[in-house]
Amino acid sequence: MTSAFDTTVWRVLGNPLVEGASDDASGRLAGETVAVKDLYAVAGFAIGAGNPQYLREAAPEASHAAALATLLGAGASVVGIAQTDEFAYSVAGVNAHYGIAPNPRVAGGLPGGSSSGPAAAVAARHASIGLGTDTAGSIRVPASYQGLWGLRTTHGAVSRAGLLPLAPSFDTVGWLTRTPELLRTVAGVGLRSTASLQVAAPERFAVAVPLIFAADEGVQAAFVDGLDRLTRRGVLPAPEIIELGDLVELLAAFRTVQAAEAWEAHGDWVRAHPGVLGSDVAARFEAASRITRPQATDARASLATHRAALDAALQGRTLVLPATSSTAPDRGASAAAVDAARVATLSLTCLAAIGGYPAVSAPLLEVAGAPLGLSLVGPRHSDLALVDVAARFAAAFAA
Repeated sequence: MTSAFDTTVWRVLGNPLVEGASDDASGRLAGETVAVKDLYAVAGFAIGAGNPQYLREAAPEASHAAALATLLGAGASVVGIAQTDEFAYSVAGVNAHYGIAPNPRVAGGLPGGSSSGPAAAVAARHASIGLGTDTAGSIRVPASYQGLWGLRTTHGAVSRAGLLPLAPSFDTVGWLTRTPELLRTVAGVGLRSTASLQVAAPERFAVAVPLIFAADEGVQAAFVDGLDRLTRRGVLPAPEIIELGDLVELLAAFRTVQAAEAWEAHGDWVRAHPGVLGSDVAARFEAASRITRPQATDARASLATHRAALDAALQGRTLVLPATSSTAPDRGASAAAVDAARVATLSLTCLAAIGGYPAVSAPLLEVAGAPLGLSLVGPRHSDLALVDVAARFAAAFAA
């Protein structure tokens, strides 16, 4: 459990830090508290991006990020600015400068990143809402590892104004909560500006066998058992088996474009500040610096082809898959083991990023007592409907 002020979780903590509006007629989020990932602008505070040197050089923000302002306008208050993996370039939840946030659900387990701080704050009940981001899985991974509800929104459906980018082609706003009811309310508020675009989730469901085999054996067994329980209880029609193409090639193209955009966003700063990044993130930026323009162009073309193929394969279907390839790795695991889990998980989470699709991680499964998310990926702008479907699944599990 976190303490009231645990620096592995919080960069700044208030009581509250920013008061929510009291004049919103709806007051849909009145009484809720928000842990804000340290990539969003909070008026009067600098963005730290998980790096002390970056924080020292950053100026205080003049106004709130758009996604934060929306929550405040609906009555939620900010309890604090929460830690992130450096520049959000990780899904492990390891920060070389501030330490590793606790995982309240798995003693000694990694919290998952890069929304590690907001997730830990919500799981420990120090906030009811985590405002995070998801580029390659940074909402879904900590949600899965810590038994939370998480939503990666349709790419571009929520304004990213005031959000420090990593890879703009994939960066999305997302939220973490402990209940599906609150996630649905938060999503309704956060997606208000694009509500007219929301569509129903397809009632046909699909699985892709290679995605199941990308996970470890415990996850495979829990996932198959979970699907069986849902079908026997009549809430999940028998899923169709679909092909999604070469997952290795797809992930390679995604990582190349992500890296190229990360270097474009932060390469000048990284080059001017040698030695200030943790070794894992430094290695990723070093690799990113070597990507040539033709390589990035080729990878973008490949992704466009893959995106079209995904659209065709998922037409009229909701994809069901494990949210992560494993439960939370032990924080004492070797760097190689953590990286292997990261790469395997990215092969699952990158699909939504490539397609710009919304994705939910629902805490419905367990492996040896550790939480595991069941993920749903739907058509663009089916965000709210996906939460509703996942909540229906959760009710069936509880019955």
